[in-house]
Amino acid sequence: MPIHTPGATQIYTFPDTAALSKGLDKYVAKLSQEAIKRHDKFTVAISGGSLPKQLSAVLKDNQSVDFTKWIVYFADERCVPLDHEDSNYLLAKKELFDYVNIPEENIHTINPDLINDPDEAAEDYISQLAGTFATKDSVRFPVFDLILLGVGPDGHTCSLFPDHELLNETASWCAPIIDSPKPPPRRITFTFPVLNHAHHVAFVAAGAGKQDMLHQLLDTPGQLPAQRVKPITGTLSWFVDDAAAAKVTSTKHQGLERL
Repeated sequence: MPIHTPGATQIYTFPDTAALSKGLDKYVAKLSQEAIKRHDKFTVAISGGSLPKQLSAVLKDNQSVDFTKWIVYFADERCVPLDHEDSNYLLAKKELFDYVNIPEENIHTINPDLINDPDEAAEDYISQLAGTFATKDSVRFPVFDLILLGVGPDGHTCSLFPDHELLNETASWCAPIIDSPKPPPRRITFTFPVLNHAHHVAFVAAGAGKQDMLHQLLDTPGQLPAQRVKPITGTLSWFVDDAAAAKVTSTKHQGLERL
């Protein structure tokens, strides 16, 4: 695995989604082991979409990973019941949690009693984050060992959408959104300060349908939400298959590396 430097973007490409999942497994397992050795836990935030399936395909059978030390949050969540088809938690449960021994109390979900009030749901999630990351010395922002993200066809990530006022949020750890352009409209989401304080952030994108957006994100300077994920002292990685990376042309990304 290449050595990362803060501010650099590392792109890992794979011939297909099966190989991508194997590479992602190696990456996550390595970071998990390092974090547990460092502070006896692995704090990770995940997104919805196709990411849980890609993540779990190999990882769920990896006996070297100590899932009992994992503390899991969701980078964003829809304001729906936990058993609703739109729930990111439900997707992760079906793909990963049902197969591994993460303690139930270590999986931090949206409070199902607060789904009709996104403001309260976001405040509750901030309280949960504080319970994990706050110490006797106050913390400015939580520092995750790893945040795993997807990217939408409009360049959004988490529930941070182009031209939305939440892009300018600089203080709150978790923010409500009631007008998501992608249904369901009511959600809660991590903000850029939380994303950019993580030790490691990794985007996962696969399929020819991602070609144009990856080309735009990686080859053209801009301010799309996914482009604004820039860890301050951490690392930024992309895990993509060859189909998704087919149009990436920038010279700084020509040396796409495989794990």
